[in-house]
Amino acid sequence: MSDILSQLADVLEQRKSASPDSSYVAKLYDKGLDAILKKVGEEATETVMAAKDGNKEQIVYETADLWFHTLVLLAQQGLSPEDVLNELARRFGLSGLEEKQNRDK
Repeated sequence: MSDILSQLADVLEQRKSASPDSSYVAKLYDKGLDAILKKVGEEATETVMAAKDGNKEQIVYETADLWFHTLVLLAQQGLSPEDVLNELARRFGLSGLEEKQNRDK
């Protein structure tokens, strides 16, 4: 399942050195962190709105946009999908309440 995440991460890394005129992602990187964060926020809002409407196709579409822009954010910050997957693996099997309690210490 994470093959596509790895492939996207590779492309996003390549776009870091690309001309802003050559791709949407290169343009986002050129605009900087605030522009990337704005896109993540917009996509999160659109995902919430799709869920409120109950349109499954739109939920999937907007979640894909949200995940994509989150991957751009991770790459911009020098992180990878693997970092997030490792954190999810670390949490797997922990009670959500226990994990939150450990975080709040």
